[in-house]
Amino acid sequence: MRSLIASSVLLSLASSAVIPKHSELGQYDKRTDSNRTFTVELGPRPYYLVDDMDEGPLKEKLQSCSEGPFEVSDFVFAHRGAPLQFPEHTLESYSAARRMGAGAIECDVAFTKDKQLVCRHAQCDLHTTTDILNRTDLASKCTTPFTPASDNGTEAEALCCTSDITQAEFKTLCGKMDGFNPNATTVEEYLDGTPYFRTDLYSTCGSVLTHNEYISLVDGWNLKFTPELKTPEVEMPFEGYTQEQYAQDMINAYKSANIDPSRVWAQSFLPDDIFYWIANEPDFGNQAVYLDERVDTLEGYANATASIPDLAARGVKILAPAFFALTKVDNATGTIVPSEYALAAQDAGVELVTWSFERSGWLNEGGDYYYQYVKPVINNDGDAYTVLDVLVREVGITHLFSDWPATVTYFASCFGL
Repeated sequence: MRSLIASSVLLSLASSAVIPKHSELGQYDKRTDSNRTFTVELGPRPYYLVDDMDEGPLKEKLQSCSEGPFEVSDFVFAHRGAPLQFPEHTLESYSAARRMGAGAIECDVAFTKDKQLVCRHAQCDLHTTTDILNRTDLASKCTTPFTPASDNGTEAEALCCTSDITQAEFKTLCGKMDGFNPNATTVEEYLDGTPYFRTDLYSTCGSVLTHNEYISLVDGWNLKFTPELKTPEVEMPFEGYTQEQYAQDMINAYKSANIDPSRVWAQSFLPDDIFYWIANEPDFGNQAVYLDERVDTLEGYANATASIPDLAARGVKILAPAFFALTKVDNATGTIVPSEYALAAQDAGVELVTWSFERSGWLNEGGDYYYQYVKPVINNDGDAYTVLDVLVREVGITHLFSDWPATVTYFASCFGL
């Protein structure tokens, strides 16, 4: 995608609404016609999901909103951009997310060998999200160069980290759809591993971005920011670079760009990062998001739930577990209801953000990780909206990360979120 307006390719004109254009597009688009407007485009997927829903009042309500208007919503957080169809954390993916009405866009922040910040979902995912293994000038710099699968059942292996290369070298990479083939015997086979429910249609050469480029881009769109400080996969300090400096550098980028802290949701899975921002950058710490992965085990879920009052007392105002942890099935009624974790957060007055919608593929057999606590009552793709409705009305989430923002924008516009 070389133009942020013309090439955010979404396939339907039926789901559009015109809203005022907030600002120019900066270095990525030099057109300056102040009379132009920006149009939110949702494409056919939300309609497919609504059509697939079980009959009932929720379906009827969503059907009544079929012709919009659809508007940009801060409820909608673009998770890595729009990686259901576009290579994550690329200009193309962010542009698609913007086109679909996301009010905030995420950059997962990792550091390079020269300690510069770039947008990647993990410090060590370049081997699955870029073409680095096809780059003869860079592949040898990977922590673990490509090793093919063997006849004895050993899977193919590679590990390439942002900290293996400089920012300048990172900028020469092409983003691709995240995935790999563990049975590959060649690099070409290894890179050909896109999950079944995604597509390589737009995976030609995604334009990777530095953190500063992301800030400039999103600020030019007058949208909001959800940067996540990625947990390092190298030993820290890294060549003298400490975790605290890393956390501070991410915030400094927004201060240098004169971004109001109210537009920034700084995230981390590491509670010490959250506590650091609360203590040292309170304007940003006030809206810092603790990504709570403790819920992934039964014991961790119980401990996480019990710890919520203490986290609130220490100044944590926003928690964000995966959305499976916020709902469960009421065995007496067979309906989806808020979980113990959700109720504990409500009692403690802690805001809930959650992730990640549209990351599960087909739901006709109960869904995957994100639907694990409600699997017995999930039997069609449209049930995604049933879960979303409970998350909004009963759990009270304030924002939802989605791999395909259009799906959530449709719901948010329909209910005025």
